[in-house]
Amino acid sequence: MSEPSVSRPSIRVGVNGAGGRMGAAVCDAVADDAGLDLVAAVDPHHLGSTVAGCEVSGELRAFADADCDVVVDFTVADASRVTVPWLALHGIHAVVGTTGFTDHDLDEFRSAFGNGAAHCLIAPNFAISAVLMMRFAEIAAPFFDTAEIIEYHHDAKVDAPSGTAVATARRIAAASDRWAPDPTEHEVYPGARGGEGPAGVRVHAVRMRGMVAHQEVLMGALGQSLTIRQDSYDRRSFMPGVVLACHRIADHPGLTLGLDPYLGL
Repeated sequence: MSEPSVSRPSIRVGVNGAGGRMGAAVCDAVADDAGLDLVAAVDPHHLGSTVAGCEVSGELRAFADADCDVVVDFTVADASRVTVPWLALHGIHAVVGTTGFTDHDLDEFRSAFGNGAAHCLIAPNFAISAVLMMRFAEIAAPFFDTAEIIEYHHDAKVDAPSGTAVATARRIAAASDRWAPDPTEHEVYPGARGGEGPAGVRVHAVRMRGMVAHQEVLMGALGQSLTIRQDSYDRRSFMPGVVLACHRIADHPGLTLGLDPYLGL
């Protein structure tokens, strides 16, 4: 006789920044997943409203009161600098999509999650296609002499360049030490060549209505070029990665940067 199946309890999830567009999309995705249970939503700017059937609170304490296993944070860097260590202190896993952190911030988070009671994932992008785009660019980098990045986002994004572009530039630069120098000697419009990232990789940021999140990596060598492009047309494109992170974060101790390890990359 076969043994009866034992159902696993749902993972209790809270969402910080629940009143924003990304936060609301996360709430809907969590509520729709059979293995996750949306138990708390926090956003002081939308206090008392309801998202995905959950009333929005204004205090982080709501996450502890709801006995959250995981909290997903899509806010801004200043808010996350308070939220993320608070979650570590209360033994709650943190899945963070906020960008704009400094190396000092990451060191602080690494220390906060160092005791093993809770884990933290910080990912510049949760779209699977974006994770693959960064990986493909990293693989291609050693075969080219020049590389530039153009990222396009909606006109409500306050930081530039995007966290995805910064992460891509770092990975490209680390993959090769043979980059051709920039020949530019004079810019008619200052900044026309974009921002200079690691190893001289240029990064250009576009802010435009009608866009969501898009990026091109351009690479060139003698007589040839390669363009790797990723497009997110809807915020729902990020949700499979967020849901995956909620399910798997318990298996990834400490601080993890980027979704790659969760995908086996």
